Amino acid sequence: MARAATKVAVSIPPDLYRALERVRRTTGKSRSTVVQDALRHWLEHQAQLGMVLEYQAGYRRRPENRREVKAAQAAAVRLLATEDW
Repeated sequence: MARAATKVAVSIPPDLYRALERVRRTTGKSRSTVVQDALRHWLEHQAQLGMVLEYQAGYRRRPENRREVKAAQAAAVRLLATEDW
């Protein structure tokens, strides 16, 4: 059995409301669906951003050494040589 949705009241500026209504009319979706889709997208983006920040912090703690850089460059040259430029 599906759970009932929780209603939330939010205030948005007029230009954002107009954009929301434009998308809603264009897509034929309800206002709630458009906002839910946008919120899901934003939450996914935030999760991705968190992973990028973790990666950057790890890289700062242990940057590549010269041997690893040369190996990456050699692999890139081999890979790019197969491309039809």
